[in-house]
Amino acid sequence: MIYFDNAATTRPERAALEAANIYLEEQFYNPSALYAEGYNLHRKLEGARRSLVSHIADPDEFGIIITSCGTEADNQAIFCGGRRGNIVTTMGEHAAVYAAAQEAGRRGIEVRFANLNSDGSVDVDHLLSLTDDKTSLVSVMHVNNETGAINDINSISARVKEKNPRTLFHSDGVQAYGKIPFTLGKNIDMYSVSAHKIGGLKGTGALLKRKKLVLQPFIWGGGQEAGLRSGTENVFGINVFAAAADIRYSGGVEGSFDKVRAVQARLWELLDKDLFIRISPECGSPYILTVGAKGVRGETILHMCDDEGLVIGTGSACSSNAAKRYSRVMQACGLRADLLDGVLRLSFNPHNTLQEAEEAAGILNKVVRADSDMMK
Repeated sequence: MIYFDNAATTRPERAALEAANIYLEEQFYNPSALYAEGYNLHRKLEGARRSLVSHIADPDEFGIIITSCGTEADNQAIFCGGRRGNIVTTMGEHAAVYAAAQEAGRRGIEVRFANLNSDGSVDVDHLLSLTDDKTSLVSVMHVNNETGAINDINSISARVKEKNPRTLFHSDGVQAYGKIPFTLGKNIDMYSVSAHKIGGLKGTGALLKRKKLVLQPFIWGGGQEAGLRSGTENVFGINVFAAAADIRYSGGVEGSFDKVRAVQARLWELLDKDLFIRISPECGSPYILTVGAKGVRGETILHMCDDEGLVIGTGSACSSNAAKRYSRVMQACGLRADLLDGVLRLSFNPHNTLQEAEEAAGILNKVVRADSDMMK
């Protein structure tokens, strides 16, 4: 099987699981407990937290709130950061931000959505035109999960702060952390990440935040995560996350970036240009290649590819509800109506090979051509 749906989830790294196995079988204690074993485990968790931050930011400047997933981290940023005035975000956000912002609107916070460019990146000028002295929070995705477009969040956050220094800036970094080289700039206040996108486990995410930033708790209870997100810590999941991040960064994010870019480029080179158009920008994340096929249904192609041993994603919401049949992100990009049904997303990890790209291109060309012929 060729697995090209890594933007959805990745295979857990075996080395990360083995490194953390001690916290599953031996050091299973409650890190909030007062006995020595619990206290020692608490100290080890602090090391894991610091390590997760250190890959992209100064641990002396940024703390980390461990969550159950990237979605929860996004929700915490929206509901705890945007508590007054208005919130500004984009039409290209993951549902974790987009739907949370809509809910904030129902709770009385004005919400403004910035337009997208055709590649899925935010129209920065439009975003800035929506911000004012009452904007409490701006949230801009780092890497668009449907197209791979990269937003320059350091530059955007600086321009936002120029307009209103009190505005908090958050970014959903789920498709960027462990994949593209970057360091969080001085104008970013919060940043969401997820373990299972880089070889960790589902059920673990985190919100990085500036230590000087004061937030209200998101989940109340025993006071874990410095009182901001209560609940007994997922010790095993946190340590797998830290180990998976160490693997990504110790091996060199730049090296993996170039390797994955070669896989993406080879796949695109071999796709039949009479059947496919490219939606992902050339300068975007190499981990995502989104294409459109005219006259076919993405969901149908997905299942046909699966039968051939190729697992991919689709840009469609795959909903029987006609209003949600098409991806709102693709619509916001201005994708032609005759292509909205045929959006396919192929996404990679550093373990994917050029041979897999070549085999995948052959499968895609075959099944799309066959489906197109049947539709004639």
